[in-house]
Amino acid sequence: MIDYLLFDLDGTLVDSVPDLTLSLNLLRAELGCAPLSEQQVGPMIGDGVSVLVKRALGENLYEADHRDRFMQLYESHLLDQTRCYPGIEKLLSKHPADNMAIVTNKPYHLTMKLLDGLKLTPHFKIIIGGDSFAEKKPHPLPVIKALEGLSADPKQAVMIGDHHTDLYSGREAGTATCFCAYGMGHTDGLTTEYYAEKSTDLLQLFPGSSFD
Repeated sequence: MIDYLLFDLDGTLVDSVPDLTLSLNLLRAELGCAPLSEQQVGPMIGDGVSVLVKRALGENLYEADHRDRFMQLYESHLLDQTRCYPGIEKLLSKHPADNMAIVTNKPYHLTMKLLDGLKLTPHFKIIIGGDSFAEKKPHPLPVIKALEGLSADPKQAVMIGDHHTDLYSGREAGTATCFCAYGMGHTDGLTTEYYAEKSTDLLQLFPGSSFD
C-alpha cells in the first residue's frame, strides 16, 4: 500500500526545459557559442547544475565561474515559461501534504523560489534540494532524509521521477519507484514498480483521496 509520495521536480512535476534552455543559451551567447535546442538540453538535465552547465558548454570550455553565471541567469528566468505538467495540480490536491515530499537535485533556494512562484509549496511537508545534504541523487541519502521527515516506512512510499538518478536513489532507500516517461531522462535499464507514460497517468496510479 503506497501512502507516501516522493517527487522529483524538473521533468516530473514541472516542465522547466524552456527556461533552462533560454538561460543556457544566454550563457553560451556571452561565450560566443551557438544556441542549443530544447531537444538538445532536455537529456542534459537531472544530475545537478554543475553537470548541466558542463554538458552544455563542453569539458574544454567549462570553468567553475560559468556555473555561477548560469545560476544568475536562470534565477532571472526561472518562471518565464515553467509550468506544471497536465494533471499534476489535481494529483497534488488528492493527497495530504503530510504524506508528500520533493527530492530534487535542483539547488534548494531555486527549488523554493520555483515552488513559491507556482504556489505549490503548501502541498509538501518536506522539500529537499540538491545541496541540502552532503549527497544528492542517485545516492539514497536525500530519499532517506525525506522518509525520516515524513515518518514514513519506505515500504509504504514511492519515489517518482523521470531520471535514473531518481530510480537508483529510491531503490537504494527501500521505496518503490515510478518512472515518468514524459520527462527528460531515461531508466538506465532499471525496472520500476510503476510507469507513467503521460503526466495524467500519475493520478490513475496514485488516486489518493479528496483533499480539495
